[in-house]
Amino acid sequence: MEKQGSQTIKFNNPPQIISAASIVGDKESKGPLGEYFDEIISDGYNNQKTWEQAQIKMVEDVINNVLKKVKLSEDQIDCLLGGDLLDETIASNFAARKFPVPFLGLFGACSTMIEAMAIAAMMIDGGAANKVISFTSSHYQATERQFRTPNEYGDKYPPYKQLTVTGAGATILSNQPGGVQVREATLGKIVDLGVKDPNDMGSAMAPAAADTILQHLKDTNRSPKEYDLIVTGDLGKVGKSLTLELLSEQGCDITKNYDDCGVMIYNSNQKVGAGGSGCGCSAVVVASYLLPELMHGNFNRILVLGTGALLNPLTYLQGESIPCIAHAVTLEGTGHLSEGIGRPSIRDNLATKIEVPRIEDLTGSEG
Repeated sequence: MEKQGSQTIKFNNPPQIISAASIVGDKESKGPLGEYFDEIISDGYNNQKTWEQAQIKMVEDVINNVLKKVKLSEDQIDCLLGGDLLDETIASNFAARKFPVPFLGLFGACSTMIEAMAIAAMMIDGGAANKVISFTSSHYQATERQFRTPNEYGDKYPPYKQLTVTGAGATILSNQPGGVQVREATLGKIVDLGVKDPNDMGSAMAPAAADTILQHLKDTNRSPKEYDLIVTGDLGKVGKSLTLELLSEQGCDITKNYDDCGVMIYNSNQKVGAGGSGCGCSAVVVASYLLPELMHGNFNRILVLGTGALLNPLTYLQGESIPCIAHAVTLEGTGHLSEGIGRPSIRDNLATKIEVPRIEDLTGSEG
């Protein structure tokens, strides 16, 4: 690997994604991408006693699932990389204790999945690992209880607030052939333009997203049209609109090939405010929808950004503004079909030309 520009790492032997898995809640399963997710939990408790335990169980299950898809055992994995939004990243830490594998706990808020994939790619291209699992998760009730108000209070949603996705996603990156490769990673820097409202995550994170997009294009000497899709993690409708506006001010137009996972995951009639958020938002959209589309050639190259608001419940009560960050990875199809990416029904649909959701149908939607 080698540094390209000021913030981008180019992989000389691009690590390959050989497997991906996703688990979502009932509301997420009823959105536009519902048919793509591997597993659905119909109850927020996930057959556990608490919401936090429900999230931990989701993480355990998604790691097991991503291994099963490619018939790998735990001892064939060199490292687990993951994090979440709960205090001390307990969903990831507690789940990792079930796997006798070296573990690096990460916190990038909702940028964690892309951060984990970037670090995994560096480990593999640098020769420090052969197979690495990247994962993250979020849970609506557990997150609301920690960051905002208990659900029992019946707090109303302002139109710019987003709903935390209940979901967990995981990928396995390898030095062996896979369906999608990680070509580059652009590491973001902290951007804070003074937003203080913890309900307005889109406004807080949009400047960081725009900053990383501009830096990535500069570092790689590419134009937006060289990507089939540029997708942010969970800016929602408000953040998506602001990102386009901020980029336009810099002479960068991505309107024709830009979308946001927080907009894509829900329908407009699901009463989710400005869309989806949470670590699980980008993780499940990437794992279940974007990677199969790349593997089957519906996309050739996409830029995926994870966007994170780096606050905690005390900082905003103390009047602090919200520092944010965005990390990005360039993903490209390899022409190789991996059994670990995409469900058989999706592959059959694509092979027989039966119509499946495409990004042009989702772009510009309200939820």
